[in-house]
Amino acid sequence: MTRPSGIGAHWIRCLLACALLLAACTPPAPAVSGTPAAGDVKKPDGPPAAGGELTFIVNAEPPSFDGHRETSFAMLHWTAPHYSTLVRLDPDKLPTVVPDVAERWTISQDGLVYTFNLRRNVKFHDGSQLTSKDVKATYDKIIFPPQGVPSVRQAAYAVVDKIETPDEYSVVFRLKRPSASMLANFASPWNFIYKAELLEKDPRWYEKNIMGTGPFSFGEYVPGSHWVGKKNPNYFVQGKPYLDGFRAIFVRDPAAGVGAIRGGRAQVEFRGFPPSARDDLSRAMGPQITVQESPWVCVLYIAINNEKKPFDDVRVRRALNLAIDRWGGSRALSQITFVKGVGAVMRPGSPFAMSDADLQKVPGWGTDVNAARTEARRLLREAGVTDGTQFVLKNRDVKEPYEAVGVFLIDQWKQIGLNVSQVQLETGPYTNDLRGGNYDVALDFNCDFMDEPDLQLIKFISSDKSPINYARYKDPQLDDLYDRQSRETNPEARKRLVAEFERRAVGEMAYQLPTIWWHRIVPHASNFKGWTITPSHYLNQDLRDVWLAKP
Repeated sequence: MTRPSGIGAHWIRCLLACALLLAACTPPAPAVSGTPAAGDVKKPDGPPAAGGELTFIVNAEPPSFDGHRETSFAMLHWTAPHYSTLVRLDPDKLPTVVPDVAERWTISQDGLVYTFNLRRNVKFHDGSQLTSKDVKATYDKIIFPPQGVPSVRQAAYAVVDKIETPDEYSVVFRLKRPSASMLANFASPWNFIYKAELLEKDPRWYEKNIMGTGPFSFGEYVPGSHWVGKKNPNYFVQGKPYLDGFRAIFVRDPAAGVGAIRGGRAQVEFRGFPPSARDDLSRAMGPQITVQESPWVCVLYIAINNEKKPFDDVRVRRALNLAIDRWGGSRALSQITFVKGVGAVMRPGSPFAMSDADLQKVPGWGTDVNAARTEARRLLREAGVTDGTQFVLKNRDVKEPYEAVGVFLIDQWKQIGLNVSQVQLETGPYTNDLRGGNYDVALDFNCDFMDEPDLQLIKFISSDKSPINYARYKDPQLDDLYDRQSRETNPEARKRLVAEFERRAVGEMAYQLPTIWWHRIVPHASNFKGWTITPSHYLNQDLRDVWLAKP
């Protein structure tokens, strides 16, 4: 469903105008992009209690239920509890990789062979035994998908040559070359282990159905209302899960979500709230609310369709980039939504990110916005784009932070003479339009489960190699830089290659443009225990370790 650009945007324009005015009166503070403040330190929650149903809020619904196909929290938050992965990231000791269905593993000395030994007590929810056949079928679907079956993470496993199953409980991955991120990639929370028999019958079965080995089995789904999971009594981790079940309720309006938590109808919204909601809940609920905060491996991108005029002209794309005052935007938007950090392709403050000094040398990230906009106008004139030129910004129908960032960008482009309107779509049609190239300029997102260049950069390699490059261009130079950084084992040398990649992708060529990075704020009911916030809203979502404290 399309939402007209005027609906819900007027109040954001007013708030944004006030925030921008305050930002303009505030001395520039590039340190805003430095290492983000650490999240609140969580005290031990004590011994877990069994029973109860956790209710949490999800503010969108996805195009499908398939973790190998989708990229949105709107799918993961309510399907992850139904599944296991090969290995997983320990949310309390990131980025430590720990067992899941694999109980142990070995890596050959040359880094080319990964051997995983599986647990023997893992069963699917239908009672059938999980074996190496299921793991191989899962990763064949991800890495070597059949014709017509989407796999958005296929490029992340391009170094895998073949998968072998020497016996029922051993899986061997043979690589073409060593990869610095391989073990972390095996711990991806999206890599749900699927049942081989079901994939053999229909490789797209999981787009509309659920069958996993996770801590919760499927209960019911009422579109537009809720999704229910029930405790799996045969879960392979003894004594877990603690909950009897969970209920995901679909609440699009952030104010209604805040009201649900305040009124006790839900315990948490895992993605996060803006600062104002945190403060309102803290004032209203006192000790009944707990707030956890963290840096966030998440940013909105401006996807520019490089196949459409005038955006096939690099001068136009660079002008769009130069018009954006990211430093002032950070100070303004962080007052009304959860965007905060200024960075390029790597999260600001993360191990492979540029320093502020180096970042400010990249076109579009400087601190002299007046000079940048003068150059932007010159580039537009040179490209034959006149004042008043119109185009549509296609956006997602999710208020936080899409709507506010969209209004901000429209204001920025107005400063260089462009007349931009905004159209918002529900998640399904929005995603389909991005995938199909049915847009001129759109707000896209890139959120990952950890700070890892192989994950963050893959969106920028050629579109015939990366299904999540919706900007629709090919660049062999970026492809080569990606491969070089991926195989580089020296962290400093790898960081230099990553910076070179960033300068070309978003500076020189301006193919698609990071806006302002997010900061995660999760207020939750204080009786919700055992959950630790992470820099990713994709991690720690299987609910196996959480419980509700007794009144």
